[in-house]
Amino acid sequence: MMKKYLAASVIGLTVGGSIGGAMMTMSSPASAQMTVYDPTNTRRVVEAAAPKEVMFFPARHDHWLVQTGDGYAAHVAGAIGVSTDAQASWWGSEGVGTVPHALIAAYGGDTVLATRKFAEKIGPDVKLISLVDFDNDCVNTSLRVAEALGDRLYGVRLDTSEMLVDRSLFDQMGYFKPTGVSPQLVRNVRQGLDAAGFNRVRIYVSGGFTVEKIQDFERQGVPVDGYGVGSSLFGGRFDFTADVVLRDGKPAAKAGRKYRPNPKLELVD
Repeated sequence: MMKKYLAASVIGLTVGGSIGGAMMTMSSPASAQMTVYDPTNTRRVVEAAAPKEVMFFPARHDHWLVQTGDGYAAHVAGAIGVSTDAQASWWGSEGVGTVPHALIAAYGGDTVLATRKFAEKIGPDVKLISLVDFDNDCVNTSLRVAEALGDRLYGVRLDTSEMLVDRSLFDQMGYFKPTGVSPQLVRNVRQGLDAAGFNRVRIYVSGGFTVEKIQDFERQGVPVDGYGVGSSLFGGRFDFTADVVLRDGKPAAKAGRKYRPNPKLELVD
């Protein structure tokens, strides 16, 4: 059986509504097309990343009725894990993932506290990977989490929005595309962790990774240990995201997000 990674998939989603006092908003393109999972895309991603790990992260794009088959196809194609239990059911495994933005928002934007609390609830056999871009300060957040969790921390995940430039890059801009998860951002995080003695902490990346982007990272020798890939594995695009933006009526969104009232949406009980 495949070794477990920290499983933290979003089970329920209320569009424009609230879950446990947290307001979530969902955004999508103005025009949407039908999405169809293509396992050939997964195989191409796995080959581009080899021998590094690829995690199958398309749950929000994958209709619940076909997740079992799509997850199994990704498994056969070489993905080391899928993001929901349904996707893993055909070979008797479980969903995998990392600490999500929603959990960090639920703990008031405190990534260290959210990671520590999650660690308290899971077994030691689970490889703990913390998401570190909530404050758009991946280097310092990675260091704080590593210092707080010690040997319990297996890795960190960078998922910076393509609309943002991480704080560590502010003084380095001018010679490369600085937005999103860039090669230089990964290098900054690796250098920061290594300088502080956290050489063993692995780095995972996600957010807009395609075959071409992975190939570019590998050509440059970017110090990535694994990739999380989602929407690019589907034919057609219906790319959307959902974020916790309010907690008990107070702002709780990650950097780059905020509550935006929409008269077209209604609260759902």
